[in-house]
Amino acid sequence: MDFLERLWEGTGSFFTGALQGIERSITGLFGSSNARQIKRFEAIVQRINSLEEGLIKQSDQELRERTEQFKQRLRDGQTLDDVLVEAFAVCREGGRRFLKMRHYDVQLIGGIVLHHGMIAEMVTGEGKTLVATLPSYLNALSGRGCHVVTVNDYLARRDMEWMAPLYMGLGLSVGAIQGGMSNDERQAAYAKDITYATNNELGFDYLRDNMRLAARGDDRFPKHLQQVQGPLAYAIIDEVDNILIDEARTPLIISGPAHMDVGKYAEADRIARQLKRETHFVVNEKDHTVNLTDEGVRTAEKLADVESFYTAGNMEWPHLIDNALKAVHLYKVDVSYVVKDGSIIIVDDFTGRLMEGRQWSDGLHQAVEAKERVKIKEETQTLATITLQNFFKLYEKVSGMTGTAMPEANEFWKIYKLDVIAIPTNRGMQRIENPDVIFLTEKEKFAAVADDVEITAKYDSVRLKNGQVIVGEITKETATTLSVKTKEQNTTEVKTSDAVEVHRRGRPVLIGTVSIEKSERLSRLLDQRGIKHQVLNAKHHGREAEIVAQAGRLGAVTIATNMAGRGTDIILGGNPETMAWAQLQNKYATRLDVPRDEWETLVNEIEKREQMKAAGENVRQIGGLYVIGTERHESRRIDLQLRGRCGRQGDPGGSRFYLSLEDDLMRIFAGDFVRNMMSRLGMGEGEPIESSFVSRRITAAQNVVEERNFEIRKNLLEYDEVMDQQRKRVYSYRQEILDGIGCRHMVLQQIQQQIEHYVRMYTDPLFGAESYTKWAGT
Repeated sequence: MDFLERLWEGTGSFFTGALQGIERSITGLFGSSNARQIKRFEAIVQRINSLEEGLIKQSDQELRERTEQFKQRLRDGQTLDDVLVEAFAVCREGGRRFLKMRHYDVQLIGGIVLHHGMIAEMVTGEGKTLVATLPSYLNALSGRGCHVVTVNDYLARRDMEWMAPLYMGLGLSVGAIQGGMSNDERQAAYAKDITYATNNELGFDYLRDNMRLAARGDDRFPKHLQQVQGPLAYAIIDEVDNILIDEARTPLIISGPAHMDVGKYAEADRIARQLKRETHFVVNEKDHTVNLTDEGVRTAEKLADVESFYTAGNMEWPHLIDNALKAVHLYKVDVSYVVKDGSIIIVDDFTGRLMEGRQWSDGLHQAVEAKERVKIKEETQTLATITLQNFFKLYEKVSGMTGTAMPEANEFWKIYKLDVIAIPTNRGMQRIENPDVIFLTEKEKFAAVADDVEITAKYDSVRLKNGQVIVGEITKETATTLSVKTKEQNTTEVKTSDAVEVHRRGRPVLIGTVSIEKSERLSRLLDQRGIKHQVLNAKHHGREAEIVAQAGRLGAVTIATNMAGRGTDIILGGNPETMAWAQLQNKYATRLDVPRDEWETLVNEIEKREQMKAAGENVRQIGGLYVIGTERHESRRIDLQLRGRCGRQGDPGGSRFYLSLEDDLMRIFAGDFVRNMMSRLGMGEGEPIESSFVSRRITAAQNVVEERNFEIRKNLLEYDEVMDQQRKRVYSYRQEILDGIGCRHMVLQQIQQQIEHYVRMYTDPLFGAESYTKWAGT
């Protein structure tokens, strides 16, 4: 079977390569569609640029009045496209005045792409948060609201507070939805011109609104019974691949208690722990399933003290025991979930964040609670559900932005009818992507990572032409020689002509891990070596702003899960504004509540004390941020996001992945085959390799997982399509009633529709012949 899989992968790779070659030839001959679109948008950018000089001369009040003028033109019958050029020019000037950030030309192109309902692929660090202000401002002028969708509450609040001075300076209101908000607060936030929120908050508010008793603004009912959301007109989705691809495997579900006996979960856990792997059950890590064998069923029946699982009253036992086995063998603490305050909190695979208030369905959550010996909650039943795919299809217009959209361009078009446009960078990329280093065991891999971090953070290093690396402290440097005091306190003289590379100590390091467990394991290794570092994972999310602010400073070492991936902007030398907010976040609810004088005084004080600009230049000179990946994620896009933390906005930077054949991805999908191949090549323990063959196997493994995940998303969508038509019909009737349309009118309308349907059917000239044909065919 393994041979057939490899043969199929090889055949697929061959034909894929051939087709890509043909595609490149055609593109070279006729030019790409992407290039033609960019050229068309560049002409619009030139028109926007031509207005800049005149707007600079206007006062703040005159600039603000332009917003009301645009609104009046729209009321008079003009379209958003008619005012796009002037509105973008005004928004750019607002950014320059109120944020001290002027939109680059490529950011204007990104804004045009978003306004036209497409996906803008922008390299990480190109300022996507600022780009979103352009279409947000333009579309908010229509008065129907604009939703900017982010991947977590932290980014929703951060981006709203960061961009709010621009919107407010131009006369628009802005708000953010956060988990735990009351109905009054949500209603107020949705009433703003522009609202920042996560996909989950938007989706759950939609479901909850369709369970509420009163429409928004119906003052006959108290606020907590009223709907909150309003029209779904336009959504800009930040990190669109994460939300519409990765998150789309999980439907949004509002549930209520199912009133089942929770004692059975503990009993199922007791039985599962007595069963033997391979003899009584088989674990399939590829498909994430556990199945009882025939012998396992008989043993479990004895342990449960029942005659048969397949008689009335006992048929739930196989499902309970399957869940208990999954909980024990597939769901790991500090990887899939954490135990916090006596309850189970799920950890998001893709963002590394805690998913408070969410739980696994079909009794799996209760099985994990039984495993961890915490209080078992009642199992739930579904009251309302929708997939993210069908939720975002409810918007009149959707657009998105991310640094990694092209790999999923086909799926974006097939499911959402969204085109992907790659936006050119503002400055040239200086990031160096070093080849992967692979070890046989995980222990050797982590030791190598710790060695690399120690050398980078604590020592200077000189690489010679013969491959030798001298590690220590450069004590003296002339035009022709370098004096290096080694770790053993010996002084070595090196000719500069023999040195290939010279690395200075103090380069900031960001280490990406795939789970809380592995971030803490690596932290212990660095502690043993006396390396000062910070750990950013779901257990320390309260210090996120502070840790991120420090991660680009000279000598900083940061270990992080995927929390330091999407949306994290690590500024070389440090970020005085983020550090200021880290000090004030316990004093004020939001950054907008901080008095301007207090804010500016603190930011200037931090900048002066820490000398961050000068430190940033120093960091650039020694190579910029160094990103180390400790494992490949099942999605290539997550790996790209981690690499994208360095080399932003033309800064220097470098990245390298350290892998082992014991990593989950390799072990489950390619481990035995690659391990045998490495043994034949004579690779022993402790010997690292840089192999294109292994890299291809890793890519193949990621392809397998991505194809499987695509099938899950496709099946979920097809399943939900059945309910989607009914849900839309029922919710639309319900909304009409809440909006004041009489039930009598709706019933009469339905009767009229039925009469028209049957009149058309019976008066059709072919009705008699078709009816006879049907009757004869039965």
